[in-house]
Amino acid sequence: MLDKLIANPIVPVFYHADAEYSCQVVKACYDGGLRFFEFTNRGESAFGVFKELVPFVREHCPDMEIGIGTIFTASDAEKFLAAGADFVVQPVTTSDVAKVCQEHKKPWMPGALTLNEIWTAWDMGAALVKVFPGNIVGPDYIKALRGPMPKVPLMVTGGVHPTRESIGEWLDAGVQAVGMGSQLFKGDAATDSTVLSLRVRRLSDYILERQSAKS
Repeated sequence: MLDKLIANPIVPVFYHADAEYSCQVVKACYDGGLRFFEFTNRGESAFGVFKELVPFVREHCPDMEIGIGTIFTASDAEKFLAAGADFVVQPVTTSDVAKVCQEHKKPWMPGALTLNEIWTAWDMGAALVKVFPGNIVGPDYIKALRGPMPKVPLMVTGGVHPTRESIGEWLDAGVQAVGMGSQLFKGDAATDSTVLSLRVRRLSDYILERQSAKS
C-alpha cells in the first residue's frame, strides 16, 4: 500500500454526519483521480456513516483505499477495521492501536511531530508516520529532519493547500504524501461535486506531471 500511496500521494481528510453527502464527496475525489480517502472519527455519526461508505466505495470506487482517522483507542480501531477500514490513522501514537492494526495486517499511520516521536512510531511498526500539525513547522522542518532521518515514510497533514505550489513544496521537502482537510473542500467545492472533482483533477494531473518528469 505504501507504493500505491507514493504513486497517489494526496489524501483527503474529511468528516460529515450525512452518509449520502459523504458518498458524493468520496466519489468526486475518486473521479478526480484520488485513490486514498481518510474519513475521520470526529462525530457521533462517524461509525454509522463509515459503515455506509465502505460498501459504496467497494462498488463505485473499486481501487480506492478507504481509511479511518482520528482513532485513539484499540476498541475504536477494532470497530472500524471490522467495518472494512483499509488503514488506520491516528493524531497520536499508541501501542494498543498499533497492536490491533498489526493483528489485522492493516497499515497503521500514527501521528507525531518531534524526531523522537517520529522514530518511536516507526520503530513500533508504522507503515507511515503522519506529521501533524504541519502548519506549525512548515516544509523547512521536513527538510531538516530528513538529514538524520532520510528513510522513514512521512505524510504531512495541516498546512497543505489545494495548489500545485503547496503540494510541490511539501513533496520536495521530503514527505511521501500530503493530507488535506477543509482547504480541499472550501468554497463551491463544498456544495458542487463537479467543482470538487475538477479541483482534485488539477492536483492529480500535477502529480502525474511530477512523476513523468522523474521517469
